[in-house]
Amino acid sequence: MYRSNTCGELNASHIGKEVTLSGWIQKIRDKGFVAWIDLRDRYGITQLVFDEDRTSKELLELTRTLGRETVIQIKGEVIERASKNKNIPTGEIEVLVSKLTVLNESLLPPFTIEDETDGGEDIRMKYRYLDIRRNPVKENLIFRHKVSMEVRKYLSDQGFIDVETPYLIKSTPEGARDFVVPSRMNEGQFYALPQSPQTFKQLLMVGGMDKYFQIVKCFRDEDLRADRQPEFTQIDCEMAFVEQEDILNTFEGLTKHLLKEIKGVEVDNFPRMTFDEAMRRYGNDKPDIRFGMEFGELNEVAQHKDFNVFNSAELVVGIAVPEGNSYTRKEIDKLTDWVKRPQVGALGMVYCRCNEDGTYKSSVDKFYDQEDLGKWAEVTGANAGDLICVLSGDVTKVRAQLSALRMEMAERLGLRKADEFTPLWVIDFPLLELDEETGNYHAMHHPFTSPKPGQLELLDTNPGEVKANAYDLVLNGNEIGGGSIRIHDKETQATMFKHLGFTTEEAKAQFGFLMDAFQYGAPPHGGIAFGLDRLVSILGGQETIRDFIAFPKNNSGRDVMIDAPANLDEEQLKELNLKLDL
Repeated sequence: MYRSNTCGELNASHIGKEVTLSGWIQKIRDKGFVAWIDLRDRYGITQLVFDEDRTSKELLELTRTLGRETVIQIKGEVIERASKNKNIPTGEIEVLVSKLTVLNESLLPPFTIEDETDGGEDIRMKYRYLDIRRNPVKENLIFRHKVSMEVRKYLSDQGFIDVETPYLIKSTPEGARDFVVPSRMNEGQFYALPQSPQTFKQLLMVGGMDKYFQIVKCFRDEDLRADRQPEFTQIDCEMAFVEQEDILNTFEGLTKHLLKEIKGVEVDNFPRMTFDEAMRRYGNDKPDIRFGMEFGELNEVAQHKDFNVFNSAELVVGIAVPEGNSYTRKEIDKLTDWVKRPQVGALGMVYCRCNEDGTYKSSVDKFYDQEDLGKWAEVTGANAGDLICVLSGDVTKVRAQLSALRMEMAERLGLRKADEFTPLWVIDFPLLELDEETGNYHAMHHPFTSPKPGQLELLDTNPGEVKANAYDLVLNGNEIGGGSIRIHDKETQATMFKHLGFTTEEAKAQFGFLMDAFQYGAPPHGGIAFGLDRLVSILGGQETIRDFIAFPKNNSGRDVMIDAPANLDEEQLKELNLKLDL
């Protein structure tokens, strides 16, 4: 037996007990006649004591040969600690060691394994197995486990069945590029890793498994942005014989359950907002509604003067920044530079100060009088002491730019509090999006999303106006889940494929298995998928999903710990009938 107890469980009730502990050496303090070792495992830290009056000389000398992170086993008696530490559960006791065995020595770690470490992210990713020993990372992984277990518990209690779907599948066009896997036994042919189990969960509905879920890995070979991983985890769910309202109610229940059990927060209100309304009021389809700064569209009150920047714009829109009038001119100039960065892309920013005396001072006073500026304040909801920030240009671009500014100001003002949780359903998305370069439509979600009831006929006459029977669940400005009611009959699915530019032959080659299945009594069905990585990071009050993934990849999609991806040797390439042409 390597241990009778863990390093986090001993307390005053164990005084006088003989124990065996195993773990890593966190710290050694040597005073000559007495030495202390902090022994650490997953559960906590226990202080070990060695002194010349009660410990053999050989054992005391042995402690002086040990280094940090060496794995040891000790036996000894639990005694009362003279200098108690109220900050840790084991702070009332220590173990007087009678025997010590070195289980494995350690090299000097490349960074200190403490809560506050001196290791940068790159070195910690290279030695991730050491980073996991640190409390913040360890606790994040345990937190993720708790969330996953509560998900399983809730869905199982609701009658959902956990069903595994394959990882080696067929490459199909679902939005992003597939990761492909060559087949040695089928020369010249390839599997793909699933972007999601979408078609399989629909087939499970055809198979009569009317409530399915799976916590599953998904893979997308796309250009990585900050905080995105090429492999990620979904809580994937599907239900048969349901309408949109059934799904929204079920997964409001899951979200309430997680917030209550994980965070101790009770949330009853799940407001709903259409996609069009979200874009008009907040400039994006996943708005953070914990704070105001809603968009005020200023075309009617700003395009009647000789200011050509506004007159030539498709949209003039602004937000009122609370207490923003306290900003100096230098600070406003820096804010203007911020929106002009390539990541945001605005050409400039107009501002208007709302003074405490009810007057206004703007950067365009040459063109607008007090009455005009008062209308700006009215439209944006600005009060005395606020700062109105105005952008203009193409509707789509300027909304995205002002949305970025709104979120930046919320961060600066401390309005995005990690301990506040406000969910929102965004519904009625467009079914199709127009690719301006090619002039072709593509599915905003995926090709299996059904149009809203009664709108199928619009596909032939006005496809851009068709709304999808789709919904996203937003939490604190992050999309944590998205789904739709699916197409469940062959004719409608064929119509959808036609409008997405598939010929009959292409649709059959790519999705013939699904079309065939629909001929055998497919029930009405729909579902949703939650991004587990993002959900856990929001519940954990942190921004970076990598902190909650055991072995994440960097922003280039590399695992620097195992050095992957890597080259294959010539023999492997030959076995797979592959030849590189780089």
